[in-house]
Amino acid sequence: MERKQYKNIYFVGAGGIGMAALVRYYLSKGCRVAGYDRTETYLTKELIAEGAEIVYDDSDDLIPDYCRDKESTLVVYTPAVPANHPGLTYFRDNGFDVMKRAQVLGLITHDSKALCFSGTHGKTTTSSMAAHILHCSPIGCNAFLGGILRNYDSNFLLSKTSPYSVIEADEFDRSFHWLNPYIAVVTATDPDHLDIYGTEEAYLESFAHFTELIQPGGALICHTGLKLKPRTNEGVKTYHYSRDEGDFHAANIRKGDGEITFDFISPNGIIKDVKLGVPVDINIENAIASMAVCSLIGIDSEVMKKAMASFLGAKRRFEFWMKEPGTNGHVVIDDYAHHPDELKASIRSVRDLYPGRKLTVIFQPHLYTRTRDFAPQFAEALSAADEVLLLDIYPAREQPIEGVSSELILKDIKCANKAVCKKEDLIKTIKNYNFDVLLTAGAGDICNYLPQICKTIKGEN
Repeated sequence: MERKQYKNIYFVGAGGIGMAALVRYYLSKGCRVAGYDRTETYLTKELIAEGAEIVYDDSDDLIPDYCRDKESTLVVYTPAVPANHPGLTYFRDNGFDVMKRAQVLGLITHDSKALCFSGTHGKTTTSSMAAHILHCSPIGCNAFLGGILRNYDSNFLLSKTSPYSVIEADEFDRSFHWLNPYIAVVTATDPDHLDIYGTEEAYLESFAHFTELIQPGGALICHTGLKLKPRTNEGVKTYHYSRDEGDFHAANIRKGDGEITFDFISPNGIIKDVKLGVPVDINIENAIASMAVCSLIGIDSEVMKKAMASFLGAKRRFEFWMKEPGTNGHVVIDDYAHHPDELKASIRSVRDLYPGRKLTVIFQPHLYTRTRDFAPQFAEALSAADEVLLLDIYPAREQPIEGVSSELILKDIKCANKAVCKKEDLIKTIKNYNFDVLLTAGAGDICNYLPQICKTIKGEN
């Protein structure tokens, strides 16, 4: 794509986490960048401050004049935007080059050694860990991540000399099929996005095709026990990992005093006393996956060890918003968990950290189809909390489905204290709660309410 020397880049859905990394990439290349997003957020404000021109009205009249030259303008869109979006329609009808975000990533990384992290869940954290390790090493990397790294306050890392790109490979709409991995990681293949795939078999087939895209001389790193049947080409090595077994695994796991330490076991040797910067149980596996990749490309063991200890995590990935001192101090944690298995793991991690304390979960379901397909599983996961407050479904790209609401989940939740509330009533509602440990979860906009939530808990509202 750079060979075509586009001067102007227009993003339809500019404020998405993944899209924002591309916005920053093209700004760093000196391109004029404009775009549309549905809602003003902290991230869109940052992008505007960095030089992007973003509007929140979908009228094609607001497209800047410099982006109306099809010879010098590339249009990038996210599949989350409706196909009939007026701006997208304008560009298509007038013969512009229009590409998915994943297509653009595929082009950018075509000549690089792409380290691609895929899976139903875990890919943001594992890719972020790998990017941090590489950034801490002399090798460096270009990273296009699905979350904001707290170490850098960015989802984008740039290196003018590194041969490696770290990519979060998104299976939604089969977007990861545009990529050309050097090393691919598959963290999980639990069915998701069934509104797109229809069946678990089709979902697994999509991952199988992804493994076919790995470059000769590259590698596939799969979590043990997956239903996935890889179809790697000749010259691609396959490895397995998990917490307790596989080519890469952990041993001598120690937990205490708010810390998690383990020994990293790999075909290349043992790295003793790896300390997690974010001491959450699920991060043991996430660390193993990221360190496996870095081990295969020859990153020094001491660099990996120091990087894991200094890793602060991605925003909205088990992010602490409040952590008052003392055994009874209020705790507020926010997590992006939007799949039942993610939610279950997040709740389990909170229980591990704060045994014996009352846990309240405020959960915002994401998508009508996902709620319809997994309502019983969500209810089962949430039943591990002491009390649950459900927000209405965050629709994202979808239209309402008759009979599908948060009530589908609520009715099967086992804990006694459970309720549904509208998000506009959330702050008023939580004033009636006596919080101890609070977990907010979901992939919608619940995070926008966290400053007010924390103020309310502190008695400042």
